[in-house]
Amino acid sequence: MIATEQALLYLIICTGLSLFAYYRHIFDLKGAICAFVVGSVVSVLGSILWLIMLIFFLLTSYAFTRYRFMTKKQMGLHEGTMGERGYKNVLANGLVVAVIAILVALEIPTFGMDTASFIFVAALSVAAADTAASEIGVFDPKPVLITTGEKVKPGTDGGVSLTGQIAAFIAAGLISALSYLLFILDPELLAGAPTLLIPMLCGFFGCQIDSLIGATLETKGRIGKLGNNFISIAAGATLAWLLSFAML
Repeated sequence: MIATEQALLYLIICTGLSLFAYYRHIFDLKGAICAFVVGSVVSVLGSILWLIMLIFFLLTSYAFTRYRFMTKKQMGLHEGTMGERGYKNVLANGLVVAVIAILVALEIPTFGMDTASFIFVAALSVAAADTAASEIGVFDPKPVLITTGEKVKPGTDGGVSLTGQIAAFIAAGLISALSYLLFILDPELLAGAPTLLIPMLCGFFGCQIDSLIGATLETKGRIGKLGNNFISIAAGATLAWLLSFAML
């Protein structure tokens, strides 16, 4: 457990980051408040390095969101009025990583910081991969439905494209590469080839789960987009957790 002074410092940092995100229209007000909670849980109960990764994810995701934003707006495939996201988006992408931090704090057997960091990176990789695939893939003119290969319109639930898949893989790789560099700084966190490669593959895997759910349950109205995000991130994290028994 970190010292009270250190926890207070992390809370101040999270407050500043949330205010910045709100005034820069990255989040709306409720989204900024929710981001403060997620960031505080992750940094205080988990690791400050996890918070750095969350910030990196936030900035890259916002960059993907703002990429050719006016074109997306004309296509009706934009987020918010200026790309800002609300509390539901924050929960869909941040709830799993917050739960991972809580499980660390509860000191559950076989769920130490090394295992948790491994799973954390995988969960964040899924979120990054899905965001990149959605925000960049919409510009590919030849998307197909993941379940049938049928040609569909850009932005169709369950639609995948070569551009989107490449973007997803690169985004998952960026998150994993950052963790590889950061985790060297803390001996409690797993650093090495498993941290670099496995979460990247889990992130790409989770992105495919998102597309499969989109083509089936989401397109039938049985689940929403954000519920799909949450399930796919949880799926990628679960795969990483199962692999951790063999890797760690």
